[in-house]
Amino acid sequence: MATWKSFNLLDAISPLMEQLSFFHDHTMMILLMILSMVAYIMATMMKNKYINKTLLEGQFIEIIWTI
Repeated sequence: MATWKSFNLLDAISPLMEQLSFFHDHTMMILLMILSMVAYIMATMMKNKYINKTLLEGQFIEIIWTI
Protein backbone atom coordinates (compact mmCIF):
# COMPACT_ATOMS: atom_id res chain seq x y z
CA MET A 1 0.00 0.00 0.00
CA ALA A 2 1.33 3.42 -0.91
CA THR A 3 1.87 5.94 1.86
CA TRP A 4 3.15 9.50 1.89
CA LYS A 5 6.64 8.38 2.92
CA SER A 6 6.92 5.84 0.12
CA PHE A 7 9.72 6.56 -2.36
CA ASN A 8 9.29 3.46 -4.50
CA LEU A 9 6.83 2.61 -7.22
CA LEU A 10 3.92 0.35 -6.38
CA ASP A 11 4.37 -3.38 -6.82
CA ALA A 12 3.80 -4.50 -10.38
CA ILE A 13 0.55 -6.33 -11.06
CA SER A 14 1.00 -6.98 -14.77
CA PRO A 15 4.11 -8.30 -16.54
CA LEU A 16 4.31 -5.10 -18.58
CA MET A 17 4.46 -2.95 -15.46
CA GLU A 18 7.12 -5.25 -14.04
CA GLN A 19 9.23 -4.79 -17.18
CA LEU A 20 8.72 -1.02 -17.01
CA SER A 21 9.91 -1.06 -13.41
CA PHE A 22 13.02 -3.02 -14.40
CA PHE A 23 13.62 -0.60 -17.27
CA HIS A 24 13.31 2.35 -14.88
CA ASP A 25 15.80 0.81 -12.45
CA HIS A 26 18.25 -0.04 -15.22
CA THR A 27 18.00 3.44 -16.74
CA MET A 28 18.58 5.08 -13.36
CA MET A 29 21.71 2.97 -12.82
CA ILE A 30 23.09 3.98 -16.22
CA LEU A 31 22.36 7.65 -15.51
CA LEU A 32 23.99 7.36 -12.09
CA MET A 33 27.14 5.87 -13.64
CA ILE A 34 27.30 8.63 -16.26
CA LEU A 35 26.76 11.32 -13.64
CA SER A 36 29.43 9.90 -11.35
CA MET A 37 31.89 9.66 -14.25
CA VAL A 38 31.28 13.29 -15.24
CA ALA A 39 31.61 14.41 -11.61
CA TYR A 40 34.90 12.50 -11.27
CA ILE A 41 36.28 14.01 -14.48
CA MET A 42 35.26 17.52 -13.40
CA ALA A 43 36.82 17.03 -9.96
CA THR A 44 40.10 15.81 -11.43
CA MET A 45 40.14 18.70 -13.88
CA MET A 46 39.67 21.19 -11.04
CA LYS A 47 42.49 19.61 -9.00
CA ASN A 48 44.88 19.44 -11.95
CA LYS A 49 48.00 21.54 -11.35
CA TYR A 50 49.40 21.07 -14.86
CA ILE A 51 47.34 23.66 -16.71
CA ASN A 52 48.53 25.28 -19.90
CA LYS A 53 47.53 28.91 -19.45
CA THR A 54 47.61 29.64 -23.19
CA LEU A 55 44.93 27.03 -23.88
CA LEU A 56 42.47 28.39 -21.34
CA GLU A 57 40.52 31.23 -22.87
CA GLY A 58 37.68 31.67 -20.42
CA GLN A 59 36.96 27.96 -20.21
CA PHE A 60 36.74 28.00 -16.42
CA ILE A 61 33.92 30.54 -16.46
CA GLU A 62 32.17 28.51 -19.18
CA ILE A 63 32.38 25.43 -16.96
CA ILE A 64 30.83 27.39 -14.10
CA TRP A 65 28.07 28.72 -16.38
CA THR A 66 27.15 25.26 -17.61
CA ILE A 67 26.78 23.94 -14.07
